[in-house]
Amino acid sequence: MRPTALDWSVDNCTVARAMEILGEKWTLVVLREVFSGVRRFDDMRVRTGIPRQVLTNRLAGLVEQGVLRREPYQEPGSRIRHEYRLTTKGFDLWPVLVAVLAWGDRYLADPEGSPLTVGHRDCGAEVRVELHCTAGHPVTDPRDLIPRPGPGAHPR
Repeated sequence: MRPTALDWSVDNCTVARAMEILGEKWTLVVLREVFSGVRRFDDMRVRTGIPRQVLTNRLAGLVEQGVLRREPYQEPGSRIRHEYRLTTKGFDLWPVLVAVLAWGDRYLADPEGSPLTVGHRDCGAEVRVELHCTAGHPVTDPRDLIPRPGPGAHPR
């Protein structure tokens, strides 16, 4: 049986476009750090072990894409430096990071568990990502999803 997905083009796919920005390993690690409150270059480099040039490139790319913005700061007696802050576009990636964290916890965590959890500030309960259709129904089984052409799809 031929999949119906072959009936439309994915040449302008937003998943592929998003992965051009997010698809490199260190990019999500940088975002994890910024979401965790680590915003300064040297702190990120020491904490993650990301090579200096790779970190420079990832931060520049995320700024260029509008995911992060540079904010100047100056320690007494030092030159002006920049820290990296999330933009609205960056904050919108939070559910993606929580979903990747949950997947990693489920399949890749050490026996003692994950070194990172995400809690709700108001009540302290652990946060997780859940799917719901626009009618409000929870979607718990991937087999209940149907990929279909969107408004930007072009027939093949």
